[in-house]
Amino acid sequence: MWRINQRNWELLGQVPSTQLVHSRAFGLVVARIAKSILKIRYLLLGGAVGGGVSLHNSYKQWKEALPDMSWFVEMLPPPEKLDTWQQNVIQLKDKVSNFEFDPRLKELTKMKYDDLKVWFDERLESAINASTEASPDFDREKFLKSPDIIDRLTSSGLYAYLEASEQVPTQQSQSTSAFSVFRANKTGSEQKVESLNSRVESLQDELIKIQLKYQKELEKLEKENKELRKQILLKEKVEGVRRGIKKSLIDMYSEVLDELSEFGYKSQDNLPRVVVVGDQSSGKTSVLEMIAQARIFPRGAGEMMTRAPVKVTLSEGPYHIAQFKYSTREFDLTKDSDLDQLRREVEIRMKNSVKNGQTVSTDVISMTVKGPGLSRMVLVDLPGVISTQTIEMANDTKDSIIQMSRMYMSNPNAIILCIQDGSVDAERSNVTDLVSQMDPQGKRTIFVLTKVDLAENNLADPQRIEKILSGRLFPMKALGYFAVVTGKGNTNDTIQQIRDYEEAFFKSSKLFKTMASSAVTTKNLSFAVSECFWKMVRETVEQQADTFKATRFNLETEWKNNFPRLRELDRDELFEKARGEILDEVINLSQVGAKEWESSLNEKLWENMKSHVFENIFLPAAMSGSSSIFNTAVDIRLKQWAEDQLPAKSVQVGWEVLKDKFEGFLAKAKASKNHDSIFDHFKENVVEEAVRRHQWEAPEVLRVIQLNTLEDRNVHDKYQWDAAVKFLEECVKERLRVTETLLRDLIGPGAYERWAHWTYAAADQSIKSKIKTELDQILVIDSNHGPSLSLEEQTVVRKNLENRGVKVDVEAIRTTWFPVYRKHFLKRSLGKCFDCRKGFWMYQRGVEGEPECNEVVLFWRIQQMLKVTSNALRQQVVNREARRLEKEIKQVLEDYSQDKDKKVQLLTGKRVQLAEDLKRVRLIQERLEEFIQALNKEK
Repeated sequence: MWRINQRNWELLGQVPSTQLVHSRAFGLVVARIAKSILKIRYLLLGGAVGGGVSLHNSYKQWKEALPDMSWFVEMLPPPEKLDTWQQNVIQLKDKVSNFEFDPRLKELTKMKYDDLKVWFDERLESAINASTEASPDFDREKFLKSPDIIDRLTSSGLYAYLEASEQVPTQQSQSTSAFSVFRANKTGSEQKVESLNSRVESLQDELIKIQLKYQKELEKLEKENKELRKQILLKEKVEGVRRGIKKSLIDMYSEVLDELSEFGYKSQDNLPRVVVVGDQSSGKTSVLEMIAQARIFPRGAGEMMTRAPVKVTLSEGPYHIAQFKYSTREFDLTKDSDLDQLRREVEIRMKNSVKNGQTVSTDVISMTVKGPGLSRMVLVDLPGVISTQTIEMANDTKDSIIQMSRMYMSNPNAIILCIQDGSVDAERSNVTDLVSQMDPQGKRTIFVLTKVDLAENNLADPQRIEKILSGRLFPMKALGYFAVVTGKGNTNDTIQQIRDYEEAFFKSSKLFKTMASSAVTTKNLSFAVSECFWKMVRETVEQQADTFKATRFNLETEWKNNFPRLRELDRDELFEKARGEILDEVINLSQVGAKEWESSLNEKLWENMKSHVFENIFLPAAMSGSSSIFNTAVDIRLKQWAEDQLPAKSVQVGWEVLKDKFEGFLAKAKASKNHDSIFDHFKENVVEEAVRRHQWEAPEVLRVIQLNTLEDRNVHDKYQWDAAVKFLEECVKERLRVTETLLRDLIGPGAYERWAHWTYAAADQSIKSKIKTELDQILVIDSNHGPSLSLEEQTVVRKNLENRGVKVDVEAIRTTWFPVYRKHFLKRSLGKCFDCRKGFWMYQRGVEGEPECNEVVLFWRIQQMLKVTSNALRQQVVNREARRLEKEIKQVLEDYSQDKDKKVQLLTGKRVQLAEDLKRVRLIQERLEEFIQALNKEK
């Protein structure tokens, strides 16, 4: 170069000086050194760019070869929950000040941390080594000719230097570039595919081993976490008792659902819940037990066990227990004896819910299961869908189950847990079509394939399982697909044994090796269902609260329009008000005086006895016509009556008087100004039931008192004699009026009535009237005639009537004779009463003669017996029976308070139903708002 430049100067005739030449040579050397340095710079730059691309491609291939770790990301909670957990941990330090971690836990955590660190360092080193190896896919010429690289080099001014230094490759020059360090020996496509396949298989095996390894470690940590949470919950429970028990979030939500299940607005019940549906014996109940971590349901060999909806609320707690709604008993799920009793109780409740010859029932059996680590959610287990009805089932069993399933799944916010038996042909499934009809887009359906261990061994085409779990076999769609194992054929296996078997199966299964680990096992299913449940709750609960708020406004408006001046009393409040009014009337019984009791008892006794006394004692004895026969007959009949019938009849009368008094108080209250007619039917039913239950036994002392009183024939004074005469006279007059009425009906109206009231006798009445005329003549001739009519007299009467052109038979004569003679006899007895008013002096001195007043003595004995009996009954009523009645009424009220059906039967009407609806809506709205506040705080 220097020589070329010198020759040029000589041709020009100008020879430069030595100093100038040396200075230029020095400058050229400097420029050449700078150019070399710049060339090295751009070589390094190009190498760095190419190496970066190669490293990127190698990293990308390595990343794609890695197994899918999204399951681990899904297991992690969202950042908001992590922040909440961090705050809770900080608060935990203040709550549990003296708590010390187990040194074994610290040592185990450090060991796991060291293992993770070594594993990560090995992976990082292998990634770096892979980036330093030659990349067979890198093409330097293609890289430098790419438009993106040319634009970047041009914009930075580097492209001109590279072109000047011949670093840009052309079609004529294909020299060795500075990127040769990244070349690799090319292999055949077959070897490459085989190596990649073997690498994928090895990575899959390694991934499964790592997953199982860390899953076991996670389970160990979960068990230790459960113990820690148990201690914390126990401490919070003790503190909660001091401060007042605070309900958990899921318990608050479950109470809202319980209220809705008893409420009539089914169309407005759109709150989320997990509805478990499936074919019969598909494993629904087993899935539920695996989620609840306890075998809480009865089991049967192929027969229908679930006969009613079972609502199970899962929540966390220090102990693994189960409890029914409205029950205080807690079943310890860690004890086999309690589990057996719980299963029997569930079976009994199911059988009791089925009524009227039905096979299934819509009555919900509600229970709560608490335990450490349980996923919080509400599940409803429905009866399994059947294909064929047996002869033991009701005719509408199949349709009832389908209708029940549709009703629960029609809730647009319900999570549908569709259970499919994997061990049977998919075409035999009934539930998938039903679910696809209710949720055609699969936005709220989770599909669960059970018994996959049997399916893998029995199916001729295992790929069908893959199609099922990928949603390519059934027309239905779902949010997610899960494969689970819920047992190994032995009903005595525990939940832990089943879980160990399930993990071992999926670890060794070739068919499920390619599935994501988050799509297998009931544990992952539980996490997924709980997450979907709470997501749906958060999205819809406020809307449902607004719906019930509008319903409440409508009901309040309706009440103001229909019952503006009445309080909104529901059925329970009305029952308590009616209870108070009835008990007030019972107390009024104690305010009745002794004289009033005895007067009422005396009247009631004679009212029930007078017919027997007249017909069976007085008339037969009085018609004998002899004083001695009269007294003998009276004594015999009175004694027989007192021993056999009188005490029991007296007790019955006493109870009737007590009942009449109580009903009288109720009638008086009914006539008051503030009376509410809605209680009338209820009060009447309570009194009738109390009377039916009440048993009033006749005391033996009452029989003795009555016998002694009836045996006394001595009238002590004139006052008692006059009272007995008056009593006899009143009784005879009453009987005479009854006899005259009977006789009038027999013979028809008299002459005055025929003229004054234009009434006429019938043909048979006219005949009997003529018979009466003939019989009256007989009694006129013989006023002391006996009670019987002789045959001669009957013949005379018949012939006399025949002579008058009236044909009669003997029976008509006898029928007419009875009231005619009784009227005659009673008039004669009434006349004797007038004669005996002054006969006390003759009776007191024992003077025999007319008039004979044995009838007065009889009625005096009866009157004295009535007084003594009334006094004895009054004492028994006041001292015993009134209190027993009060006790019976209280017992009836207590029984009715526990019987909801009885309340509905006795307290009914539009007013009651409207108040009930208003109370329910208010309660549901308030609890929903309380739940929403707690939910927002948890967020």
